[in-house]
Amino acid sequence: MTAERLGLLWGITVFSGAVAQALAWLTGLPGVVLLLSAGLLIGRAGFGLVEPLDLGNGLGTITGLLVSLVLFDGGLNLRLPADGTRQAVLRIAAVRLVLALLGGMVLAHGLAGLKWPLATVFSAIVLATGPTVVNPLVRQIRLAPPLGQVLEGEGLVLEPIGAVLALLLLELALGDLQGWRELATGLLVRLGGGVAIGAGCGWLLAEALRRIPAAPNSALRLQLTLGSLFLMTTSAEQLLPESALPAAVAAGVVVGRRPDTDAAELDALIRQLAQLAITMLFPLLAADVSFAQLSPLGWGGVACVLAMMLLQRPLEVGLATWGMGFSLPQRVVLAWVAPRGVVTAAVASLFAIRLEQAGVLGAGRLQGLVFLTILLTVGLQGLSAGPLARGLGLVEPESDAPATSSSEAGLDARQSLAAAHQQQPGAE
Repeated sequence: MTAERLGLLWGITVFSGAVAQALAWLTGLPGVVLLLSAGLLIGRAGFGLVEPLDLGNGLGTITGLLVSLVLFDGGLNLRLPADGTRQAVLRIAAVRLVLALLGGMVLAHGLAGLKWPLATVFSAIVLATGPTVVNPLVRQIRLAPPLGQVLEGEGLVLEPIGAVLALLLLELALGDLQGWRELATGLLVRLGGGVAIGAGCGWLLAEALRRIPAAPNSALRLQLTLGSLFLMTTSAEQLLPESALPAAVAAGVVVGRRPDTDAAELDALIRQLAQLAITMLFPLLAADVSFAQLSPLGWGGVACVLAMMLLQRPLEVGLATWGMGFSLPQRVVLAWVAPRGVVTAAVASLFAIRLEQAGVLGAGRLQGLVFLTILLTVGLQGLSAGPLARGLGLVEPESDAPATSSSEAGLDARQSLAAAHQQQPGAE
């Protein structure tokens, strides 16, 4: 691939993502829906301007680094009050880890026609809701607590587990693992190792940030954070494949919980970069979708995804939140808002490449069903989550006195100084 073609690929991708975000701001539509639409428009399903596979092995590297940034931002912001929110997150994650895996596997085999090994891999890939989609959606519709914290926490807990489990199931399907005992051991080792690496790196980063004052050194603190995060991500992947995801979440949680690191100031900078990462990644990965992958699935694929949305998810949430004090409207929102995101798309794209290289039949159907899941969940739930939450009275009211931005504050200060100067006797 020529340098000019590579530059054009990134230029079109970032521009289309920026236009989608601008349209979201102008129209009030969910940004994730428009980002997904932009990717379809510029990719194989549209004008064919962007081909993600032209990046080669760089696609996985770039995706991994940007996803680690998004998950680090999620860990940095993760606040689970000690009341029932933390328990709700853990119960939903535990119930879905069992029921979603079994249900997704049966539905993918019975309705979408995937063979059992690929149906199992599919079930693990789509296990988790996507923090890259859920977090912006929750903030945009101003979902009343504790629903936003529960949805964000669920995604951050299950995203790394689903990615690691999907990789191990893929290796089992390809014959690289021998039996379920090796799979269970590998899951514990990679998740535990990732959390340990992330916690250790997070502690070291927090110690460094604690010694750098926030006020005059914001840029330095951001550079140090990004450098440490990307080094940790690449090192963790070298040691334990797929352990970078739990490592990124753990590092964010550790840094965010240290009261002496000025995490709030750092969070504002990281959040902007995480949003930029989403703006770049979502159109890029959506551009990989083609109707040739979706059409063989037929109505069976659509029925599979709808059954997951309308039957499986409500059953899981209903069982997990039973007796926890959630009202019926709250349980309805928790049961409905479960879009899949960038990590799901990235894992599907990379796994499809491995399956095709191994000569496994059905790799295209697996990737097509995963992207169909993303399309339907992001499209239907992304567009309806706001009206549903508002209709049920679960949206926080807009502040009557919105917080003044730093630029506005600076302008007000300069105007006040000018007015004071004009009132002085010697002022011109």
